[in-house]
Amino acid sequence: MIGVMALEHAILVSLLEKPGSGYELARRFERSIGYFWTATHQQIYRVLKRMENDGWIDVRDVPQQGRPDKKEYSVADLGRAALTSWLHDPIEPESVRHDLAVKIRGAAFDDDPAALTREVERHRRAHRDRLAHYLAGQARDFPDSDSHSDSAPGGAAPGAPLDAERELQHVVLRGGIAYERMMIDWLEDVLATLARFGPDR
Repeated sequence: MIGVMALEHAILVSLLEKPGSGYELARRFERSIGYFWTATHQQIYRVLKRMENDGWIDVRDVPQQGRPDKKEYSVADLGRAALTSWLHDPIEPESVRHDLAVKIRGAAFDDDPAALTREVERHRRAHRDRLAHYLAGQARDFPDSDSHSDSAPGGAAPGAPLDAERELQHVVLRGGIAYERMMIDWLEDVLATLARFGPDR
């Protein structure tokens, strides 16, 4: 049976890393979980309610000084079992569906193939911005890492005991960094190719 990733699984992972309120969870999706899964605040709150009803998460009221109590969510036994089951299920390798790639091929049938340049430049800016965001996150969350060192994963000292949670968070982030760099390199190649069809050629 092929497992399917759902928002519930991303929420379970985040709450196992650290229990928190719906607001705190939404901030994590903006700050770090968004490296691999995005969700709106409304989606998160809706799914949290469903998970609570299904017995996957526990909720407790936490008093706050000068503010209303907040609800703090944590993973219940049923939720942990659901995540474990999903972790052991195979998932299909992702298929690439890339609208921009289709546009680039389609540009061959435009009177001016280079007209696509502005769109490709916009995508390049977006990937550069995301790369900068990821690199800032790495500097913030993994300040001891050395991205140029192959001696140990995540910059850990050789022979040091591995912190699975931290190391696996970092390897996911490094995957995001590698992907953005690859996309930027490819878009540079696309722009160089489109330039050959410019008016001066």
